[in-house]
Order: sequence, then C-alpha cells, then structure tokens
Amino acid sequence: MPTGTKFVAATMVACAWFGFSLSLAQPWVAQLASAIGTPAAWFVVTFVALIPGFLNAHLAISVLVDTPPPLRLDLAYPPVTVLIAAFNEEHTLEETFRGLAGQDYPAPVHIIVVDDGSRDGTLATLARLAGRFPNLRVVPAPRGGKAMALNYGLAAVHTDLVVTIDADTFLHPQALRRIVARMLTDPPHTAAVAGAVLVKNSRDNLLARLQEWDYFLAIASVKRQQSLYQGTLVAQGAFSLFRRAALFEITGWSPVVGEDIFATWALQKRGYRIGFEATACAFTRVPTTWRGLNRQRQRWARGMIESLRAHLDLLWRRPRLSGFFVFVDMLFPLLDGTYTLVFIPGVVLALFGQYWIAGPMTLFVLPFVVLMALAMYWKQVRVFRELGLRIRRNRVGFVLWLLVYQFLMSPVATLGYARELAGAQKRW
Repeated sequence: MPTGTKFVAATMVACAWFGFSLSLAQPWVAQLASAIGTPAAWFVVTFVALIPGFLNAHLAISVLVDTPPPLRLDLAYPPVTVLIAAFNEEHTLEETFRGLAGQDYPAPVHIIVVDDGSRDGTLATLARLAGRFPNLRVVPAPRGGKAMALNYGLAAVHTDLVVTIDADTFLHPQALRRIVARMLTDPPHTAAVAGAVLVKNSRDNLLARLQEWDYFLAIASVKRQQSLYQGTLVAQGAFSLFRRAALFEITGWSPVVGEDIFATWALQKRGYRIGFEATACAFTRVPTTWRGLNRQRQRWARGMIESLRAHLDLLWRRPRLSGFFVFVDMLFPLLDGTYTLVFIPGVVLALFGQYWIAGPMTLFVLPFVVLMALAMYWKQVRVFRELGLRIRRNRVGFVLWLLVYQFLMSPVATLGYARELAGAQKRW
C-alpha cells in the first residue's frame, strides 16, 4: 500500500472515530453549556476529548499499517564518527564506551568526545579510556551548553556520516550497523536517521518504571508513525545519524534549549528527509527524581515552542505529510493546557459527584486506550525478538503509565510552554 494511501486510510478511520465521539458528546456539551456557556463547552469537549481521540486513532491505525520491508544489512559500510558531548559524566562514560566497544560494525568507528567544561573527573576518565580506545579523540571546550559542544566536535569530524549519542547512552551491539543501513537504503535526500531510544535504568525506582513504558510504547510509536509518512520531527541527540555535509548547510546545532528538534526542522526546511529505524536501539538513563524529570520535560516543551517560532513556515514552504505533524505540535499547548486546567480539575470534581468534565462515560475510553497500547506493544515485541532482547516485567509501571502518567506530564509541559512564551531564563 503506498504511503499516501496509508495516510488517507488512517485519517478516514480517525475522522470516523471523531464523528462517533461527536455524536456521543452531545449530551455532555448540553450539560456543560448550562454551567459555562455553549462556546466554552464546545472548546472544552473539543480539546479534552474530540481532538485527542482523533490523534490517538490516527496513531493506532498508522502503527498497525506500518509494515516496512526487512532492513538490508549486506551493504558496503563507510567509516562513521560517534560524537559525544560530555559535561560532568565521569560515572557514565565507562559503560557508554563498553557499548561502543561491542559494536558489530564492519568499518572504522571514530569517537570524538567534547568535554563541555566539566568540573568533575570526566577528563581523567577520558584519559584512561584513551589508552584502550586508540580511535578516541578528546576535544576540550569552554562551558557553553550542548549545542556549542556538538559544534566543536563537528568541526573535528572527517567522515561523511556522524552519529550523536549522549554520554550516558548504551548502544545495542547492532545499533550502528542498523542505523547506517537505514541511511544507506533510504532515499538519497535523507539527511538524518533517528534511532530508537529506550530506558536503561528502569529498575532504579517507580518514576523510571513509568518512563520505561513512555519510551518503549508512546515515543517509539510516534516515531514509527512520523517515519511512515516521511515526517520524523526529531532526530534526537541521544542517538541519531547525520550526514556531515547537511549539518554544515545549517551551520550545525543552534544554541537553543531544544537543539535537536531545531536542527531537524532546519534540515527539513532545506528539503531533506529525516528517517527512523526502530531496530537501531540505544538505552539511556532517565531522570529518577521528580525535579530532574520536571526540568527535562519542560526543556522538551520549550524546545518545541522554539522550533515552531523559527520554522513554522514548514507548513507552507515544504508541503509534505510532515506538515501534518507540525500542525499537531501547534495543538499541543492547547491540548496540554486544557488537560491541565480543565480535565484534571474535572476529575477532582467527579470524585465529589460533580460530573461536568469527567464522569462514568470517561471510563469507556479506557478499553480503547488499552487496545491502542496493545497495538504499540505488539510492534515493539517484534523489534525485540529480531534483536534477541527480552522485555522486562514492569506491570505496575504499565498500569500507572496508562492511568496517571498524563496527569503528571501535561502540567509540566504546560508550564514549559508558558515559560518559553513568557521569555523566562533558559538553562541548558
């Protein structure tokens, strides 16, 4: 089935779900209108239920119809450079290099680590590693943030392909081979390929267990959907492959909070395509404290607003299916804001018998949410089987991810949007 046909099919099913939800919502709108007025009632119902339902249905159908051909691995592989920006990473680099040492990649792999003004033992750790990795080059840089550090390293890259990973990222043994294979077999105008980033430290505490399912199901499925329609929006810094020449065209990474999404959209604006490879897996550490997770997700939200401000013209300058996802990103501040300021208080009111926003009908959404999660899970199981990986048991994390994770993340994202729009000070 052609890509355009798949998009039309997913959109038609999502529209049908929207229409069905709209018919069911009439009594809800009437009841809510008596309290807050008809325009406000329609706004609430649209952004609490109708648009999220449409987007979830579109995602579910897209994931189900995504059937890419098997990845070719019998290729002539070029040399590649792995670029790492490190700031105070003395405790994570050893494991990261253990992953690099285990790579099943049949061509030279060069490693460049940019020390971003670390104040711990990062340089001493790198000095020890240099004795075991003759392909390692350490580039010292003044403290200036991740984007500046990556640009320092990019200036020292001499291979046509460069992979960025975080200093705490552990690569699956086939990760480099598979992400490069995707680049080599994708259309020639592909400038970057995003890898699949999963959680490494999910056994640390309950917060990490919640994030394990977010990365394994939600983030991976959105990447799969966007890639299916040739509209991958983020070649994330934690693990992505780039063509060096394309990065030079956009003068590298910009000094913004969301440097990875900013660079991805800049590449798309120049006509380049961004791919995704679900079987190129990397495992990264996620925040294990609420403060750390709050800072990370606010940074993601602010990065999205930065990119919308700078690259919103993608909608009309590059009229592709990727424009659909840029438009969806435009809706997220309204969706997260309505969820935070209306739906969550509505759930609290429902606990006291006031069913204006949430009520018994809300529970009927749960079976659909579970079915969608199972569709995502089925796709990811196939990936893990191909790689010989085993999915960890994390049932408590899965249930809590389904029921409460959005209650935590929407307020955080909303605060991030508000801070960016208000011009609050940025921290890298």
